Amino acid sequence: MSRLYDTIEPNVINDEMLKKMVEEQGPKEEAGRIAKLEGIDFKDVTSLHLDFKNILKIDNLWQFQELTKLQLDNNIIEKIEGLDTLVHLVWLDLSFNNIEEIGGLDALTKLEDLSLHNNRISVIENMDRLKNLHVLSLGNNNLTSLENIMYLRNFKQLQALNLAGNPLSEAELYKMFIAAHLPGLVYLDFRLIDENLRDIAYVKYQYSIEEQTQNESLARHKQEKDEQMQRELDSHQVAYVEHLNGPFLFESLYTEDADGTTLSSLPAVAEIVDEYRSNCVTICQSVFEYGLVHHKKREAEMSTFNECLLEAMRENQEEGARQTQAFEDKNDEFFYELPQNTDLQNQDAKMFQYNEDISQLMDSLLTLELQLVEQLEEIIKDYERNVSELVSSFLETVQGLMAQVRDLENLHHEKLLQISINTLEKVAKGEIDEDISDDLRLLFVDKDTIVNAVNASHDIHLLKIDNREDELVTKINSWATNLIQKVHRDEMQRNRKRVAEITSYIDHVRDELDNMEVHEQL
Repeated sequence: MSRLYDTIEPNVINDEMLKKMVEEQGPKEEAGRIAKLEGIDFKDVTSLHLDFKNILKIDNLWQFQELTKLQLDNNIIEKIEGLDTLVHLVWLDLSFNNIEEIGGLDALTKLEDLSLHNNRISVIENMDRLKNLHVLSLGNNNLTSLENIMYLRNFKQLQALNLAGNPLSEAELYKMFIAAHLPGLVYLDFRLIDENLRDIAYVKYQYSIEEQTQNESLARHKQEKDEQMQRELDSHQVAYVEHLNGPFLFESLYTEDADGTTLSSLPAVAEIVDEYRSNCVTICQSVFEYGLVHHKKREAEMSTFNECLLEAMRENQEEGARQTQAFEDKNDEFFYELPQNTDLQNQDAKMFQYNEDISQLMDSLLTLELQLVEQLEEIIKDYERNVSELVSSFLETVQGLMAQVRDLENLHHEKLLQISINTLEKVAKGEIDEDISDDLRLLFVDKDTIVNAVNASHDIHLLKIDNREDELVTKINSWATNLIQKVHRDEMQRNRKRVAEITSYIDHVRDELDNMEVHEQL
């Protein structure tokens, strides 16, 4: 698979190369001349040919945001990379390169036609997100295992597949195996799959296909369940109450508490642990449910705020557009009439008035923008106050509930300490008849040992409860801080952009007038 030009210095995909290729592939004749003068924005390019350029690495394509077709065949590319921003790509040709592994395609979810013909690929993999794939060419690679074809069963829209020239294509049952296991495939190696062959293949591999179908169904159900659980977890995380809808917090208290876990095996202690667990789960569930409800309130507040912002901006923009249109309507005939007016004094008067109209329009538009800034400042202040109140009420309720969890822990600690001391006395008197573990015996050697163990367990539990509360408090406060900072930052950027738009428009109008004055003088 070596190329005659492998010894030539590899090329780098840079702006100069891309500009040259875009110009060569762009409009021709007069349209091409104009495009070359004005420049072609890479963002507007939908098709790009970079074949036979001795390219070693895919790079610098991020500017081609609307690209749908990319040709990179007949280069010396070794790795598929640098394509993450080309999310609109439908057609990709990477044939005749030196690629050994399939990868770097996760972002190309719209891809329909992929050619990796004549590379060094040995495994079909890492294409899980290419659900829209219709055509796949993997001919002349190093694929050896027919079982690897099973991976392609995930692509329900795949209609054309080329595997000719791979070692696996030499297998005796090659075509029959693929016809049986890829029932939706229409073309194999550029030839229509015969329906008789498909029927015979299905009979031959019937049991294998049924088993495979069942396994895929189970895997699909598991994946759907996992995805549903992840969606639920995501919704809990944005409400900052993840893992509070069950015994997760309680169980975490004992994950690093060896002594507490050991003491829980005592019958008397097991009873109070069960009670502690039940009450803790109930309170955590209250925190969880409150968090979800409060998150909806925050979302509603954000929605109302955004609606107020958009309404204020819309009204302001409409008034700005009305004033601009009035200016243009008033002076619509100015440029037409001025050259025909031979009265120089009258010309000067009209031009003076036009300049006055421009200045007045600029003042009006800037005044409108200032009014909008003041209006939005009031809206943002109200929003900031409402967000602060929401956060305060959230923290007040949640911290009150977490205080109840600490009360449960303190009560449990008192009971555990009393039971432990009583048990120590019984051990000392030999009144404990039932067998106890060696770990328990090590704790009940003297009063200091058991008291220290119980206190250490208590400290661990309180630390875990405090940490979970601190995590929740930190997240909600960070959310509020970042939210308000972003609102102010966005408003500042909007204001600067609007002022720049007004200035640019006024400059444009004045330039038109200046050009006309120069023309008249000539």
